[in-house]
Amino acid sequence: MDTLSMPLHLSDLLARHDLNLSVTYDVPPQLLARAVEAATVSDLLTPGKWLQGGELLMTIGLLLPMEPAACRAYVRDVAEGGAACLALGLGQGLPYQEAPEPLVRAAREAGLPLLTVPDEVPFIAVTKAVFDARADEQREVLHRAFATQRRLTAAAAGDGLRPMLEEWTAATGVGAAVLDPLGRLLAAGERGAGPPPAEARDLIERVAARGLRGSAASTAAGRQLEVQPLGARRLRGLLLLTGHPDDAARSVVPGLVSLLSLELERRHLRDEPERRRRSALLSELLAEEEPTGGRARDILASAGLTAERVRGVVVEPAGTGRSASSPPESAVADMAADLALAMPGGLVRVSGPVVEAVVGEDLDAREVLGRFAPGCPAGIGPAVAPEAVRVSLRQATGLLAVSRSSGAPAEARQSQASRLLLDLGDRRTLDGYADTVLGPLDLADNGEELTATLAAWLETGGAWDATSRRLGVHRHTVRNRLDKAMALTGRRLDDPDDRFDLWLATRIRRGGPPAAH
Repeated sequence: MDTLSMPLHLSDLLARHDLNLSVTYDVPPQLLARAVEAATVSDLLTPGKWLQGGELLMTIGLLLPMEPAACRAYVRDVAEGGAACLALGLGQGLPYQEAPEPLVRAAREAGLPLLTVPDEVPFIAVTKAVFDARADEQREVLHRAFATQRRLTAAAAGDGLRPMLEEWTAATGVGAAVLDPLGRLLAAGERGAGPPPAEARDLIERVAARGLRGSAASTAAGRQLEVQPLGARRLRGLLLLTGHPDDAARSVVPGLVSLLSLELERRHLRDEPERRRRSALLSELLAEEEPTGGRARDILASAGLTAERVRGVVVEPAGTGRSASSPPESAVADMAADLALAMPGGLVRVSGPVVEAVVGEDLDAREVLGRFAPGCPAGIGPAVAPEAVRVSLRQATGLLAVSRSSGAPAEARQSQASRLLLDLGDRRTLDGYADTVLGPLDLADNGEELTATLAAWLETGGAWDATSRRLGVHRHTVRNRLDKAMALTGRRLDDPDDRFDLWLATRIRRGGPPAAH
C-alpha cells in the first residue's frame, strides 16, 4: 500500500516556529490530534451557526463576555458549531494581552483546545499556513489518485478482472471483489478470497434488484461495505468494496467502476460464440422427437449440464403478450443473454417471441426470473429425465397463460401450477372443465385404465419407460393405451395446448371427486 499523506493537525500548527502559537492549558494529546480543515476569523458572540466543522476559529475577543456563565455559553456555541479549536489574538492595542481565566476554564471544561496567537503574528499568516497545508494535502490526494488510476488503466490492458482488483487493493488497502448479478464471486483483489461475507448479502441483493440505478453502503461487524453496479446498458456484475476508502481512493472509485464495467462488457461480447453454441445444442436436442437417454445426456454434458433431472423454462419478454406490441429483437436477445449468464450449465435460446431454457433441477428458477425477467410471464416445467426435456418445455409454454393471469411465474413442480389454477375458479367450473376434456374416456369400456395411464405418463414428463414401470405394464402397452386415449379425445400428445389441457384435467380429477350436479 502506498504511503498516505496525513491531514493537518493542531499539533502540526503548534510545531511551526514561525507561527509561535501556544496552548493556554494542558490540552490532552487526543485533542491536539484534531484535524484542521480551514481557518476563519469572527468576533461574533454566537459564531457557531456560521461554521461547517473542523475550523480554527480566531478572535481578538472584542465582544467576549467575562462572566463565567456567558463565557461557557460562548465556548459551548463554538464547540457545537464543530470548530477544531479556538485561538485568541493577543497584543498591544487589542482587548487582551493574555488569555482571560474565565475563557481558559470554559474551554477546558468543554474539551475545546484554546490557543493564543502572539502580537507579531497576524491572523492572515495563520490562515495562509492552514490553507497552504490543505492545498498540499489536496495535491497529494490528486497525485495518489492519478497514480492509482494509471495503475488500474495499465492493469485493464491485462487479462481479466483480477489484475485491476489486485492493483486497487495494493494501492488503497481496500478489499475489492467482482460478483455476478446473482452474487457469485467472479474475481477478487486478494488471492484465496472466499464468497462475500454474510453481512454483505442484503446490500448485494438490494443493488442487484435495482439494476444500474444505484449503489448502497453500510457498516457491519466494524467493516464498511459498499456495493456498486457494473455494466453499460444492463447489469453485468457487482463491485463489493470492503474497507474505508480515503479521499484519494474515493475519487478513483468511478474510474474503477468504469474499467470493470468495460471488462464485463468485453467478456459478454467474447462469450457470444459460446452462447450461440449452447443455443444450437438446445435446438439440436429439441429437434429429435424421442432422443435416447444417452444421447440427451451427452448433448447436455457438452454444455456442462450434468444434472440427473432437468426442467424447461419459458419466458415471454415484456411486450409480447396478447394485444401488445412486440419488443425489439435486441431486447429478447439481451434477456436470453442475461439468462444464459445466470443459469450455470443452462442452455438458452430465442424461439420466436419467447426465450426457452433448459436448466438443472436444483437451480432456483424463480430467483433467476425475478432478477432478470421481473414482471414477465414465465412458465417453469416439471423436473424430468434429460430425454423428456421437450415435454417439460411444452408444459412450461402452456403455463404462460396462467402466469399472465397471476402476474407471477407459474411452476409445474409439486402441483403448484394446478393449485394456482384451482384458486382461479370454483370447483364446479373446474370439474366441468375436466369432464369436457376426459369425458370421452369416461364412456369407454376401459376408460379408467386409459385415464390412469394418461395421468402417469404426464406425471413422469412423458417418459415411456418410467410410465411402464409405474404401471407395471410393457412400454408398448402404454403406447397402445395412449394412442387409444388420443383417438377418443381427439387430442394430440405432441400439441402443447392439448397436452396442457390433459395434464390439468388429470390434476383436477386427482384433487377429489367431482362435485354433485
